[in-house]
Amino acid sequence: MKETNKYQAIIYCRVSSVKQVSEGHGLGSQETRCREYAAHKRYDVVQVYRDEGVSGGLIDRPGMQEMLSFLRKHRKRQQHVVIIDDISRLARGLEAHLQLRAAISEAGGKLESPSIEFGEDSDSILVENLLASVSQHQRQKNGEQTRNRMRARVMNGYWVFAPPVGYRFENVNGHGSMLVRDEPIASIVAEALEGFASGRFDTQAEVKRFLESFPEFPKNRAGEVRNQQATDMLTRVLYAGYIEMPDWGIRLQPAKHEPLISFATYQAIQERLNGSPKVPTRKDISEDFPLRGFVTCGHCGTPLTACWSKGRSTVYPYYLCPKRGCEAYGKSVRRETMHGEFEARLSELQPSKNVFLMARELLREHWEDGQTASQARSQSLESQLRKIERQVDHFLDRIAETDSPALIASYENRIRSLEEQKALLGEKLRNRGQARGSFETALRTALQFLGNPQNLWLSDRLEDKRMVLKLAFATRLPYVRNQGFRTAIPTLPFKVLGGLRGSDFAMASPAGFEPATLRLGI
Repeated sequence: MKETNKYQAIIYCRVSSVKQVSEGHGLGSQETRCREYAAHKRYDVVQVYRDEGVSGGLIDRPGMQEMLSFLRKHRKRQQHVVIIDDISRLARGLEAHLQLRAAISEAGGKLESPSIEFGEDSDSILVENLLASVSQHQRQKNGEQTRNRMRARVMNGYWVFAPPVGYRFENVNGHGSMLVRDEPIASIVAEALEGFASGRFDTQAEVKRFLESFPEFPKNRAGEVRNQQATDMLTRVLYAGYIEMPDWGIRLQPAKHEPLISFATYQAIQERLNGSPKVPTRKDISEDFPLRGFVTCGHCGTPLTACWSKGRSTVYPYYLCPKRGCEAYGKSVRRETMHGEFEARLSELQPSKNVFLMARELLREHWEDGQTASQARSQSLESQLRKIERQVDHFLDRIAETDSPALIASYENRIRSLEEQKALLGEKLRNRGQARGSFETALRTALQFLGNPQNLWLSDRLEDKRMVLKLAFATRLPYVRNQGFRTAIPTLPFKVLGGLRGSDFAMASPAGFEPATLRLGI
């Protein structure tokens, strides 16, 4: 008669990473070995529980909790053997091992393994605890080695964590896995960051809405960009081509990957974030009413609102003053009327051909003078860099000589400030070392805008229209119903062009003179 065993078996397997599966040390290989052991012991395997991607230092694991629930449910009817491939599969920490061992025993399970014999005598318990301690040491040592390797790579200028939006990892010859631009998202991120630094976007909310306007930009399930994601982007020095890890003792230093923005742009962003808060731009400023919020009531100075008014068969767009008590309150102005008058006012900023060419030549002379002074400026920057490096070394020596936490913190803050100055000066020096290109190439876009700002206003993008308002006018535009726009204050470039008018100044013809400027190489 065949001998039977009174025990039924449960197999428990665990891996801490997906990599173990790909290297052949995964759940499948553990289960195979445990089944072989069960067959040898003539156990009937009734359940297999698995935990994948769970650290051995944790106690609360989904697979383990399911197994304990099963043991408690069947403890009165049948005693079960819990088979593990190795003691490290149960836990890789002495405290976690002892707690799980006790929990299995309390639930009615008997722990066994093909690698170790669990016993209740003092010698067996000693061996078991020693092996659990060794497993814990290995886990801690692996963690230390991994952290040290990651820190060393960061010190060499390489990012080792999840890539920020706009970058992806790619194996590059001579560098290994490093961050590279992830287009077209990288260009979208760069435009958003530069737009906030320049004032094109007044608030983080505007940056968020700009990012959401691109279908290819990653969003959450609701189709939105989280506010925190926009904040993280604006505060990441990684986008400027620098790495800083204070928790690892790594000060601000250049990174190997290509930056999306300059360090000067990054600093401008931080200054805006740390400055006085601005009132968020209204969400209802849409493509339908680009002047909303920028044009004010000529009677009370309140920014005009806008709405669609329903007629008999269709709806009509209007601007109107929302302030009660104002003589213009509730009196609407047709959108077509206001936009037409605004475009006429915008055309007044367009200089005549002679004035524009005069301004162009003045800018060229200034450009050439800058080229001559560039070498002297580079020498000055190099001298400032050497001075900052000496100051950093001085504060590092002071940190090594003091035991005062307050002084150490003060010195570290000072070093952080010096490192930022050093990064900014280094960036300026590198930019001066690059070819500046021709005058026409460098200032083409600016000259085209100054020559005919109305072209940008006629763009289909709301961002372009709002940019015209900020670049062309220094203040909001007051508007009086039935009279039109009052005197507007232009920005400095248009003031300069106005100052050059003299006797040769004349309004440009409706056709403009842009084709002529293009023939001149602009």
